[in-house]
Amino acid sequence: MISAFRTTLTGLLATAAFVPAIAMAQDAKNQGYLIWGANSDVVTSGFGLCWRTSDWTPARAAAAAACKQCTPDLCPKPAPAPKPAAKPAPKPEAKPAPKPAKPEMMNVELKIELQGIAFNKTELTDANKKELDTFLDKQVKPLTTIGAVIITGHTDRIGSDKYNKKLSEKRALYAKDYVVGKGIDQKLIFWEGKGEKQPIPVTKFCENKMKRKQLIECLAPNRRVTVEVVGSKPKPAPKPGAKPAAKPAPKK
Repeated sequence: MISAFRTTLTGLLATAAFVPAIAMAQDAKNQGYLIWGANSDVVTSGFGLCWRTSDWTPARAAAAAACKQCTPDLCPKPAPAPKPAAKPAPKPEAKPAPKPAKPEMMNVELKIELQGIAFNKTELTDANKKELDTFLDKQVKPLTTIGAVIITGHTDRIGSDKYNKKLSEKRALYAKDYVVGKGIDQKLIFWEGKGEKQPIPVTKFCENKMKRKQLIECLAPNRRVTVEVVGSKPKPAPKPGAKPAAKPAPKK
C-alpha cells in the first residue's frame, strides 16, 4: 500500500515539474504554441497535433517557425518565381531585292557603204570619215554586244583584176585601222578586198566609150568600202495598249 502511494506521488511530482518546463520554454519563434527543449520544439499530441496556448492566433501561427508543421494552410505562400523575360519576336529576315529581269535581246545587222573614194587612192575621203564616225557612234557603240565587224574594199573596173584586187585590200585595211582607232576591238574585225567583182548596179550605164575623166566620175560609187556589223541589243518594250501581232491564218 505504501509502495503504490509512492509511485503515484512520484508521477504527480514529475508531471508538475514537466508542465512549468514546457511553459517556460515558449519564445517568439513559436508564439502561440507549447514548446519544449533547447531546440524550441513544439509539443505535439499522440496524433501529431501541435498544442496551442491561449494566445494562439492565426497571424501568430502563420509567423511561427513551426507553421508548416502545425498549420500549413496558414503559412505564407512563397512568391512565384519570376517569369523569364519573353524573348523579342525575331525580326523577319529581309528578303533580297529581286534581281531585275534581263531584257530580251534581239540580233542586229548594220551596214554602211562609204562611196566615192578618189581614183587609185587608198584613203577614205573626209566625207567618208564623217559618215563612218556617225555610224560608229550612233549605231555600233550603243549595241549591247558586237559579234563581228566585216570590212570589204572595192574598186571600179578600170585596171587589171590583179591590181584592183590589191587596191581593194589596201582600202579595207585603211578602213580597218580607222575603225580600231575609234575604239572597236580589232579582234572582232574581219577584212577582205573584192576588187571590181561587186559593182554598184547603177554603174552599168557607165560606158567605156566615155572620156576617161567622165568614166572615172561615173564609176565613183564602185570605189568604196563596205562596213557591216553583227551584234545584239535589247528588244524595245511594247507600247502600252499595243495589240500583239495577229498570227497569219494557216494555209488551206
